[in-house]
Amino acid sequence: MNIPQIITRTALTLSAILIVAGCDQKKSDVTPSSTSPVSKKTEYTFALVAKSQSNPVFQAARVGAEDAAAEVGKKLGVKINVLWRTPNEDDAQKQVENIEQLVLQGVDGISVSCSVAETLAPAINRAVNQGVAVMCFDSDAPGSKRFCYHGTDDIECGHIIMRELAAVLGPGKHVVAIPGGNQNARNIQNRIKGAVDEATNYPNISVRGVYYSKEVPQDAAAKIEEVQTANPDIDGWAMIGSWSLFTDALLKWEPGKVKIVAMDALPAELPYLTKGVVQKLYAQQTYRWGVRSVELLADKVILGKNPANVMDYSELPPVTKDDVQQYEQNWKKWLRQ
Repeated sequence: MNIPQIITRTALTLSAILIVAGCDQKKSDVTPSSTSPVSKKTEYTFALVAKSQSNPVFQAARVGAEDAAAEVGKKLGVKINVLWRTPNEDDAQKQVENIEQLVLQGVDGISVSCSVAETLAPAINRAVNQGVAVMCFDSDAPGSKRFCYHGTDDIECGHIIMRELAAVLGPGKHVVAIPGGNQNARNIQNRIKGAVDEATNYPNISVRGVYYSKEVPQDAAAKIEEVQTANPDIDGWAMIGSWSLFTDALLKWEPGKVKIVAMDALPAELPYLTKGVVQKLYAQQTYRWGVRSVELLADKVILGKNPANVMDYSELPPVTKDDVQQYEQNWKKWLRQ
């Protein structure tokens, strides 16, 4: 091989190496690391749209979101703001209006607990079509364009509540009832479905009915008192929603005469465990609703990462009389008391 051929081949080889190196460099420029933002923004705004201002589960979610915003923002080297846009009372149309206003404000992401999935879905879809990342927490809108849901597996939750109620009722024939809350809320309907399905596994247990009321303490407690008075043979309540326990109205019940297994472990509910009126609570991880909302939105919006699972379920730990003090301390943190 002569000198010119050697020079030509060497030049071609070097050119090939430079081209490959250039391709690798471009590839690394567009492939984000697990903690490197994909955009050049230094500030992001996420919003939480819960069902109602007065419910402590949503107050805890708000604190969780604010705490996570500080932690995740520091980790990613950006500022994350959290807006709270929640109706005073359960109002799906007001949630729609809040989402529309947030889109106009230019927020980067929204996490919503849907009062009525069918009402919220079009608003969610419009927000997504305008470039806003939307997820659901607590109560889903699966027919919408939301990118994920975080919260309780509601059908399984209903199974758990009824299964545990059957265990505490023990042998013999029993009549049980289910409080229904918002008749249009998808999460509540799924819990009821799970509880009713589970009851079919126990031939000695009959479900007298599902009794709906507003999801506010006074209305829910009044409905349960009314039903119990009219049906004194009811000896168990599968409380897939525990709004009636947010007040002390049922504390006067004779402990253990009517067995109760209920959702959540809010401060107002804990005396029911201590007194023995309620046999067991199952705690939704409400503070974590807010934490995961920020984490999942940050992954989606800032890092360009989709969640590993569209249905991001959280565990439902049981709470007994032995756990009361621990949960009292948890709520002081979650409600910033």
